[in-house]
Amino acid sequence: MLGNTFKSALLISLMAFATGAMADITFSATQDGSTINIDKAMFDTDASKEFLATGKNPYIGNEEAIKKGKKIFNLYSCVACHGGKGEGAVGPGLIGANFRYAKDATNKGMFETIWHGTNGGMGAKGFGLMAPDDGIKPDEVLKVIAFIRSNSNVGTTGNE
Repeated sequence: MLGNTFKSALLISLMAFATGAMADITFSATQDGSTINIDKAMFDTDASKEFLATGKNPYIGNEEAIKKGKKIFNLYSCVACHGGKGEGAVGPGLIGANFRYAKDATNKGMFETIWHGTNGGMGAKGFGLMAPDDGIKPDEVLKVIAFIRSNSNVGTTGNE
């Protein structure tokens, strides 16, 4: 009896996998909602693969990732527009409850905004979009988001 239950559960799991129930998330441009096509091979770390499958950022709360994200945030001059902690300066704040783009309350939405840019003046930061061999790779974007979320004044993790 137990054997048949196990076989049935396994069959259902395999059918769900085969029909795409476990498919990767789809990315949408902040500018117009069009589909963003990112080479799946760029998701080359366990964390970025998990993000691609779930839209959840596994680096949230990870101190090592937050430190690396802060370095990348500074390296790409994000601080010039968004302030040292993402509180906002010339550009909008990234840590409060009121985001310029509501989708940025989620890590998937913030990833899309960073990767592909906005209509509001921020250019794309995704690898290959800034210049052919420059830009931030998916794993680095996730670390930047972890840094931004670590400064949140409303406790938003983006994984809610």
